[in-house]
Amino acid sequence: MVKSLILPNIIIKTNLSNYENTEGFKIIQNWMMEKSISPFKFQIDTWKKFGNGYSGMVVAPTGFGKTYSVFLALISDFLNHPEKYKKGLKMIWITPLRSLSKDIAKAMQEVIDEIGLDWLVGVRNGDTDPKVRQQQVKNMPEILVATPESLHLLLGQKNHQRFFQNLQSIVIDEWHELLGSKRGVIVELGISQLRKYVPKLKIWGITATIGNLDEAMEVLIPYDIKKTKITAKQHKKIDIISVFPDEVEILPWAGHLGHKLADKVVPIILESKSTIVFTNTRSQSEMWYQLLLDAYPDFAGQIAIHHSSIDAHLRIWIEENLSNGKLKAVVSTSSLDLGIDFKPVDTVIQIGSAKGVARFLQRAGRSGHSPFETSKIYCVPTHSLELIEVAALKEAVKQNVIEPREPQVLCFDVLVQFLMTLAIGDGFFPEETFERIKQVYTFQEIRDEEWKEIIDFLTIGGSALKNYEEYHKVVVMEDGLHKVTSRKIAMIHRMNMGAIVSDAMLKVKFISGGYIGMVEEYFISRLKKEEKFILAGRVLEVAMVKDMTVFVRASKGKAMAPSYLGGRLPLSSNLGRFLREKLSGALNPKATEKELKFLHPLLIDQEERLHIPKEDEFLVEMIKNREGYHLFMYPFEGRLVHEVMAALIAYRISKLAPISFSMAMNDYGFELFSDKEIPVNEEDLEKILTRENLMVDVISSINLAEMARRKFRDIAVISGMVVQNFPGQQRSNKALQSSAGLIFKVLEDHDPNHFLVRQAYTEVFNMQLQEQRLVEAFKRIERSKLILKYSNKFTPLSFPIKVDSLRQTLTSESLDARIQKLIKQSGRNIK
Repeated sequence: MVKSLILPNIIIKTNLSNYENTEGFKIIQNWMMEKSISPFKFQIDTWKKFGNGYSGMVVAPTGFGKTYSVFLALISDFLNHPEKYKKGLKMIWITPLRSLSKDIAKAMQEVIDEIGLDWLVGVRNGDTDPKVRQQQVKNMPEILVATPESLHLLLGQKNHQRFFQNLQSIVIDEWHELLGSKRGVIVELGISQLRKYVPKLKIWGITATIGNLDEAMEVLIPYDIKKTKITAKQHKKIDIISVFPDEVEILPWAGHLGHKLADKVVPIILESKSTIVFTNTRSQSEMWYQLLLDAYPDFAGQIAIHHSSIDAHLRIWIEENLSNGKLKAVVSTSSLDLGIDFKPVDTVIQIGSAKGVARFLQRAGRSGHSPFETSKIYCVPTHSLELIEVAALKEAVKQNVIEPREPQVLCFDVLVQFLMTLAIGDGFFPEETFERIKQVYTFQEIRDEEWKEIIDFLTIGGSALKNYEEYHKVVVMEDGLHKVTSRKIAMIHRMNMGAIVSDAMLKVKFISGGYIGMVEEYFISRLKKEEKFILAGRVLEVAMVKDMTVFVRASKGKAMAPSYLGGRLPLSSNLGRFLREKLSGALNPKATEKELKFLHPLLIDQEERLHIPKEDEFLVEMIKNREGYHLFMYPFEGRLVHEVMAALIAYRISKLAPISFSMAMNDYGFELFSDKEIPVNEEDLEKILTRENLMVDVISSINLAEMARRKFRDIAVISGMVVQNFPGQQRSNKALQSSAGLIFKVLEDHDPNHFLVRQAYTEVFNMQLQEQRLVEAFKRIERSKLILKYSNKFTPLSFPIKVDSLRQTLTSESLDARIQKLIKQSGRNIK
């Protein structure tokens, strides 16, 4: 597979000043003319700025040659000023996915060979052959394509400065994917170290459009150097098409429309050259792969399934066959979201809501990948209400409102890991290193005492762990150099580098031999011997579990799709806003959206039975039936925010009168259920929905210490306080949680202000409690008119939340029977 560097023959008239007369431009122009192609203006602007010593960020839609802009800038500058360039590594190209590395390197090498340079493009990541890695250490290629983790592994080598002495630039591809994650912080720290060796290093980011582009550039390039943002003026055309069921369901619920709509998806695939079917979770991809085969058996051998738990060799085979047009369709998760160019793909199908505008645009761009081709994406709802989300997405795309990626700050666990990496290499001097760290965006607010805590932690384990020899990792040499001298400590650190802490994964192998993929430990722990599950599109029967490996036999019949922790994507705040707008005007006679017209019977039912909330209203439904008493609220803020809000509202109601609740939520709202009457009227509503004492009440409504303890597990692993991987062994999730929990308790008791404990609580507030978004939601609710409605039957808005609560406790057969019963009780006929 080759990432597209080839652009259509469109002549861009631009004032090139002296640049058009340079040797570099002429050589590149001649090469392009031979291929009947020509550059976009934003690419030429990048070449010029790069040649003038600028760092910067390139912003362009998918398929418009962002890679071309920065890569050829290096070639052009070398051809113009060969005297500046010496033998060795000239450019590091950071990509977030291993699967992108091979693709990008192949494309670059082809261009270099055709232009006539004797340069080599190398790839370095976890899949690279150890012999190739050894060869690179002896003789670096001119361009190295690597992941963030691979860059840090290089920084952990002895005498690693020799690799970078002739480095000209570092490029961060798909920066929008790394920004806002701890892997992005790894990149920031890596750049800071490279700038020590190459003060004039040029830093370039490549990104799709996001809502905070200026901030994104500041995070990547916070230094006082020449920098610029170059934005393509071209826009990608997107055709968004809804797939409608034959009839509208008045009472919708999540997930059940799949088998009904599979028959409508088959013709779309057959009429397309090649299709990617995107799902939001790995379990959903397994389910849809089976649905498509059941709906059209002739797809056998023509379609495949692709996600991160499938064997890497199989994933590569799928990518290559999708690229050369041999596969009719691939059912995928976000594993195919990013910039791999599959030329034959002319159609994308999104199963369920993408839950965010940026993610939706990224996936849509996988079809019609070349410039000026229209990207075509079909939206297949998993329940009727998701069609309103499609209407909301269309409006967001029309207005070009895209979510920001919020950068992380003060990630001490990543900083500890980075300093350990330097310590296992050539070591570091704390004072000189601290001055550089303070320039990194993430650590601009770090205090002197926090830095001292970190150094103490690395050398003696800090005040709480100083009596434990295993935490005395870094030795202070006579000259003040901080260095790891133990080969064992260095080896274990290298094995555990990175900021992705997944739950313990078990390998899945046939008893007869042959590797299939990975499943999470917690899923397998729920299965008994001879029970069946699906992986990589195969039905497998559990034979035994031994040494973190599940041994299986091939089987047939019904089977469970593996569920993975953290599976469901939350609704973004931008999409939630457009969703509220669309719902508010849904019954307006002037509404023209096909989705709203199709849902008219459902919307009429909601309005007649209770109410459809307007933009300036907040709806609360109180439903009493045979089961008990139900309170439903609809903030449309996403599942994560609703989880916190449900606990908060339950706590505030319990202060009015003693009462206990069970809770359920989806992206639209949440339910509090009790067998006692819920003591809430319109006057009480204002009290329980107030913004006053918001975070104090939130803390009182949840077990904050338990949430921080669980968050601490990941922090402990990243910082090296708890070790996940030993030679030939991976510790189980239970063992990790137990070790981290024990250390957390020791720190809480003896050093409650420990910098990693503080980080755990901060991450709970920012990520799990969504503090900023929660505050904004309550501000909006305070401005809204409160609408309290009563009923004895479920409504179209409340029903899917009720079904989600039942899903946690019932088998699929029992759930279906219970749903039918609830529908009859509500006085509707199922359609």
